[in-house]
Amino acid sequence: MDARADTSESTTRDERFARGLEVMSQVDGGLRERVLESLADISPELGHQVVAWGFGEIYSRPELVPRDRQLVTLGMLTALGGCEPQLEVHINFSLNAGLTPQEIVEALLHSAGYCGFPKALNATLVAKKVFAERGLLPVGQQPTQGATSA
Repeated sequence: MDARADTSESTTRDERFARGLEVMSQVDGGLRERVLESLADISPELGHQVVAWGFGEIYSRPELVPRDRQLVTLGMLTALGGCEPQLEVHINFSLNAGLTPQEIVEALLHSAGYCGFPKALNATLVAKKVFAERGLLPVGQQPTQGATSA
């Protein structure tokens, strides 16, 4: 059995948190501290649960690779709307997990058909902010992964 997927009661609170920090560090690009610090003075327990449960228990499951998990997350946050701060974090995570800016833009465009243009526009503008901060604008100027010529 994969140790990352061990969610038995025998794992301690500290072990789940440590596993969550390890998994989060694979895609967070240093954002982990920002997330934890933003909750430290209001709800450190929520910060703990995001890391221990969200990443240590859920994100660490081996059935989906981080890249695929991020595509699902982008779709969900876009559909929910009102999650722009979390969407900003997960667009960064998505880039760190191997998604290209073009793939992220395409996923957000695709979401318009399912959750509407306003939510897709809001999500795309969050992506634009992240891409600008990372020097990835204009989109389409970067090499694509696995691109083939026609």
